[in-house]
Formats: sequence, C-alpha cells, structure tokens
Amino acid sequence: MRGLIPSLVRYAPQYRRAVRPTFQYWLETEVHVYGFSIAASVLLSFWPFLLLMVSLCRYGLGWPTAEESIYLALKDYFPGSTGEFLAYNLQARAWEFRAISWLSVALLLFTANGIFLPLEVALNRAWGVTKNRTFWKNQLVSYGMVVVCGILALISIVLPAWGLNVLRQWFGTNLAVDWGARAFFKVVSIPVTILMVFLVYWKLPNRKVPVRLILPGAILVGLALELLKWIALVINPWLQAKLKREYEPFNNSATVLLWSFFAGMLFLAGADWASRRARAIELAQRKSG
Repeated sequence: MRGLIPSLVRYAPQYRRAVRPTFQYWLETEVHVYGFSIAASVLLSFWPFLLLMVSLCRYGLGWPTAEESIYLALKDYFPGSTGEFLAYNLQARAWEFRAISWLSVALLLFTANGIFLPLEVALNRAWGVTKNRTFWKNQLVSYGMVVVCGILALISIVLPAWGLNVLRQWFGTNLAVDWGARAFFKVVSIPVTILMVFLVYWKLPNRKVPVRLILPGAILVGLALELLKWIALVINPWLQAKLKREYEPFNNSATVLLWSFFAGMLFLAGADWASRRARAIELAQRKSG
C-alpha cells in the first residue's frame, strides 16, 4: 500500500492525458445525439426481444431452465426493483406469445436495426470515414449484426441454463445453487459481451479497422459495462425513488432508457479510444520511418 500511492501520484499525469480526450469526446453534442438515438432504439426493441426469447425457450425448446436464465439475466442487467418488475411482467405476459408471428419478428428486426444505424455513423466518425454506407447496405449489415448478436445472446442464456441444470442435479434446489448460477452467468456473459462489442467495432465501420487495436477497446468496454451494472446496483434505491416520484408510471421505462444511454456512451467512447490509439501508432510509425 505504501508503494501504491506514490506510483499513482507519479503516473497521474499519464492517466490524465489518457482519460481527458474521452471526457472531451463525451462532451460533444453529436455524441449525445448518437447516445440518445441508441437508447431510444434499445427501449423499442428490448421488450419484444425478451418476449421472443421467452416464447422460444418456453414453447419452441420446451426448456424451463433456459427461460429461468432469461429472468436471471434480466435481474443482472437491471439490478433492484426494475429487474424484478420486468422479470415478473415478462413471465406474466409470455403466455400471449405462444405462437410467434412473422410480423412480430419483422417489427423486432426493424426496431433492433435502429440501434446500429447511429452506431455506424458514430463509428465512421471516430475512424475518420467521411462516407457512410448507403441506406440499403447499412440495413443489410445491421440485420446481420442483429442476427449474430441475437445468437450470442441466446448462447449466453443457454449455457447458464445448462449449468443451472447440472448444479440442481448435483446439489438440489437451494440458495447456494442460485448464487452459483448467478456466478456462472457472470463467467459466461462477460466474454459474450466482449465478443459482441468486438464484432460491432470490427464490422460496422465502413472501412477495414485493425483487429489488434480494437480488441483492447472491446475488452475495456465489456468490463466497463459490467462495472456499470454494479454502479446501478449501488445507486438503485436512490435512483428508483427519484424516477418513481417524477416519472411514474413510466419510471421503469425511464430506467431502461437511462442505463441504455450510459451503456451507449461507454460503447462510443471505446471506439473513439481505439481510433485515437490507432492514429497515434500510425503517427509514430511515420516518424520512425
């Protein structure tokens, strides 16, 4: 501990120089436009996606434990009363979606696709791309990202469900098993989140990006998103009291929108950091060459 404080003081200027551009980036008005656009699209697609997943697990796969893992994931992403409220209502409403209509899937794809449109514009801006894809090319790439991320989300649900089945077969149903399932979900969900972030950073910009430079950014953002969950857990009682007083009956929608905005800002900051790092490396290579 004695050596830690002097080290932090000694390297503080370097940390400040590394972090300052990120805070400056967050203060740009365009970035806030991108963040709120992403959050609004998440709000529109979030509930239909959950209903589709629960319907698939309950009526398509006939796997109650996988459905239970969805509720577990929901409570993990939104700790506290919001997660409990959403999980309860999701379980109550899922019976209405016994038959999955193609119209519901099409509407889900359309709203989820809206997440990637502002993301592409923001990532192109971060990487200095002056020309975005045409609308139809963007739609094709975005639909591909929706499908891939949906498959990864399903994997992050199926694996914990399998782990929960194994734990219950070995130890029965008790509180320790439930906590073990939560821990196993964390072990699975963090790498899956990092992989999702990496794929978006890699494929969404309208140019080739260096994989070795975006991978650290994807890892940092994945870990930062996990940290955001813990922050949400800590401040949830105060935040829920405030939102319930000022937004009820829309307080839970406001919670989803708010935390989606913060997650989107972290996502955009990671891309900006990776692009700045790439430009710094390219400049150093030119000077050395």
